[in-house]
Amino acid sequence: MLRILSLRHVPLFTLLFLILPINLYAQDSNVMYPVEEIERKLVYDDFEIFRFRDLRFVGDIGKRVILKYADKKDLQIKWRRALKGGHEFNNAPRFEVAAYELQKLFLDENEFPVPPTVCRAFSMEEYLDIEKDALPTFKKPEMALVMMQYWLNEVTVGGDVYDKEKFKNDLVYAKHFANANILTHLIKHADSNEGNLLTSTDPENPRVFTVDNGVTFSSQESNRGTKWRYIIVKKLPKKTIEGLRGITSEKLHKALGVIAEIEIKDGNVRSVDPTENINPKRGVRRNDNIIQLGLTKREINNVEKRIKYLLKQVDKGKYELF
Repeated sequence: MLRILSLRHVPLFTLLFLILPINLYAQDSNVMYPVEEIERKLVYDDFEIFRFRDLRFVGDIGKRVILKYADKKDLQIKWRRALKGGHEFNNAPRFEVAAYELQKLFLDENEFPVPPTVCRAFSMEEYLDIEKDALPTFKKPEMALVMMQYWLNEVTVGGDVYDKEKFKNDLVYAKHFANANILTHLIKHADSNEGNLLTSTDPENPRVFTVDNGVTFSSQESNRGTKWRYIIVKKLPKKTIEGLRGITSEKLHKALGVIAEIEIKDGNVRSVDPTENINPKRGVRRNDNIIQLGLTKREINNVEKRIKYLLKQVDKGKYELF
């Protein structure tokens, strides 16, 4: 079920409950629920759309959306519809989700730099109730693919997130910043927009997040520079490095080869759990009744090369471990 909920029919108490940050179930000042629960709600659960607004400017394809659920655990998210074919420069859902999935191979949930990020498909009949002028991402049947990313509230906005003095003196901040920097290096981040890296405003848990990861992997560069493509710090968390040592080629291909899958059955479309990769040479792939998104074999191999090179540099003593 997907419906637009009119604000005129929402009681004031409910309106405040939806708009204000929800701390009742909080496990973190930014990520309120376990990530598996957030993923499930975004990909599979029914919801009503409470608010649907342009993100940066009128007509922006990016939206800031509140999803209302029957269990009252409502979610605020970034919503971005994919354009024709499912992959374009700076609108690449497969890169966004792959960055999210990669971190799971070497970091704990409370260390993730990328907030929960998923893809979900909708039939155009359903989707045009949301965006009446939207064009389909795929045809036969017509459908829209949407990238959804959990919205962070308690974070800084703008400015340089790298504080050298804080990195030297605050080990928790140093851990989170270094982890974010390692991830942006491994995904070959090529968009150094100041708004792409954010820091938590919680002094007890100064997490660092990377929230816009579409210009990555094999993408061309943006006009904002490529600062985050490189490791800019001098010391790295020992635990994270050990996690990287445990990543095999098999694990990489399994985690990143298929990061989203859409099933077409009797003219209907729905998101389903990933199955076997139907064409490792392509990032967006399709057979008669399945559409898959993932990294190509070459893109995954390049991630593996960057991991091995980083570990080699660590073993040579280039980085201090803490």
